[in-house]
Amino acid sequence: MKIFERIKKTLKPKGKEASKKGKGLIILNEVSEAMQAEKMLKSFGYEVRGVAPPPEIRKGCDLAVEFNLVDQLGVERLLRRGNLDPLEIVALDDLSQKPLDITREKDFGRYFMVTAANMKITVDKEKGTIVNISGGGCPDVPYLSVKLVGNRITEVESPRQNGYSLCAYMLEKAHEKALGMISSQQPVTG
Repeated sequence: MKIFERIKKTLKPKGKEASKKGKGLIILNEVSEAMQAEKMLKSFGYEVRGVAPPPEIRKGCDLAVEFNLVDQLGVERLLRRGNLDPLEIVALDDLSQKPLDITREKDFGRYFMVTAANMKITVDKEKGTIVNISGGGCPDVPYLSVKLVGNRITEVESPRQNGYSLCAYMLEKAHEKALGMISSQQPVTG
């Protein structure tokens, strides 16, 4: 346990000044590697997020991990320790295009829908209830739908708690965005 704490202390993120120094992208070969890198880096306290890399630098998968460049040394060490070998690490300042947010929102009046890749979550704005989950082709999507639909978005477990596929990962991103949208509204009643 002491070794883990020493490693964590040595590789911890640089803090608030990191976000002012610029962003970088970790380009990996497979989506599963990007998901694993994001999860691992977050567990060590790094501010990272899954993004769609600009077309000019796509090499492997359509998912990259954005991070603060000032943390690059620690990030690279952790990736090596996790046996993750990035195809490339790129400074966003060097790119003509920026990464794309993987979520999109659509307002339908009383309802709104958030998509992430092919996964969609639709929420009743008035009640804060998840009314539909759709998309994807992974075997855990029906189970995730049963766990989420009909429940308040503020009270359900995150999709990655119950799913393990790329669809669950993308639904997690849509869920996080929808949860933020509901939380920023007036209190939901009913």
